[in-house]
Formats: sequence, C-alpha cells, structure tokens
Amino acid sequence: MSTGCVTDGELVERARAGETEAFDELARRHGAAVYRAALAALGSASDAEDIAQEALVLAYRTLGSYRGDASFKTWVVAIAWKRALNLRRRWWRLRPLEDERGSLHEPLLDTPSAEQVLLAGERDRAAKRLIQKLPARLRDALLCVATTEHSYEELAVILGVPSGTLKWRVSEARRRVKQQLAKQGF
Repeated sequence: MSTGCVTDGELVERARAGETEAFDELARRHGAAVYRAALAALGSASDAEDIAQEALVLAYRTLGSYRGDASFKTWVVAIAWKRALNLRRRWWRLRPLEDERGSLHEPLLDTPSAEQVLLAGERDRAAKRLIQKLPARLRDALLCVATTEHSYEELAVILGVPSGTLKWRVSEARRRVKQQLAKQGF
C-alpha cells in the first residue's frame, strides 16, 4: 500500500476499516511529535518512549472515538500528554525534572570562565527548582511550549484550554520564574 500522498484523514478511515498498515503510517508520521510531548512532560527519555508507545497503542484501540475536531496529530499528542501527566503525578516529588547537571541555557560562543560556568549552573538549577514549584497549570503550559514544535493553537487543544489562556499561563510562568531568580540574585 502506498501512503506517501495520502492524507491523515484518509489513513484514519483506512485504519478504521481494518488496514493496520494505514495506522502504521500514521504512527510513523506523528511518532516523533508524540515522543516530544511525553518528553516535555516527563523529562526522561526512557519514560517518554514508554508513554509514546502506550499513547500510540491507545490511539489505535480508540480510533473509533476520534471525531476529527482536531488534526489526528493533535489528538494523538493529547493522548500522550495526558498519559505523561498521569505518570508524572505519581512520581513528581520523588524524582527531579532533569538531571541536576542539565542546562537550561544555550552554550556561550566564547569559552566561559570557571566562574561563569559555576554561576550558570547555579542559575539553571535554581530555575528548574522554581519551575517545579509553579502551579501545575503554569508549569505544564511552560514546559509544553518550551519543548515542543506545536503552535499555541495546537497546544491549547492538547491542554484543553483556550489559546489566550495558554499564552497567559506561559507569560505568567516566565514572569514568576524571572522574578524569583532576580530575588535570588540571578
């Protein structure tokens, strides 16, 4: 079966009719986006892989409930996002969002001094702690926007909020983190 020029909608219909190859093509097309959403919510590549796989299996099993109100990609990413949030809620307090040595900043063009590296690391760890302390609605919006390639409109559908609300939440999360970093001397 050739699926290169076939739309997602046509593939959904074929998959509903029992053509497993059609769903395989949907999974190939959108698997990376599903993975990125799970990774954004969890911060762990291995957990994101598991959630992405679970989300695709669930999407296949519940394909009959897909109404087409949003794109197939948005629908399946929303499934992954919700499953990832459920997992994260179970172990959020037991595990940091990212390894403490991880970095939130872009590498500097010039070779940084030891002091600059130390200060940047401290700032990054402080920012991560502050992000983790944000209310879930603000934290989720910020992480989702910062780590996915979706538009605000697509993310609003995934998160189940109006796009204006999503934009406000991201802005408010950034403002709070910047304000707290400034209070800490960063």
